[in-house]
Amino acid sequence: MQPERTELTELVLDVVDQVPTGRATTYGHVAEAVRARTGHGHARHVGQVMATWGAEVPWWRVVRADGTLPRQLRSGALEHYREEGTPLTPHVPVRVNLDRALWDPADAWVPPAGVGEHRA
Repeated sequence: MQPERTELTELVLDVVDQVPTGRATTYGHVAEAVRARTGHGHARHVGQVMATWGAEVPWWRVVRADGTLPRQLRSGALEHYREEGTPLTPHVPVRVNLDRALWDPADAWVPPAGVGEHRA
């Protein structure tokens, strides 16, 4: 049984859906963008959303802070990275070169209408 889809879930998926082709962001960056709007959200929550509903969005564009994905996702992601021309490092395991490919949703994400800034 899947957990309930919350507003936070929908916002995470919206952020990920806006990551441009050939670019990537991190679980932490997604969480920070969502938290700035709602006051809630953490990298682990983003990971849970992606594990459950990530197939609905370009999941390979969300990586760990070191540019990698979990081992079980790497080969599938590599195909997408090559198709999209995503900058990669020569390290093993292959990593997204975040110095060149990072898309920061804090600066670029366009939230859905009606999602206001969180007021602390």
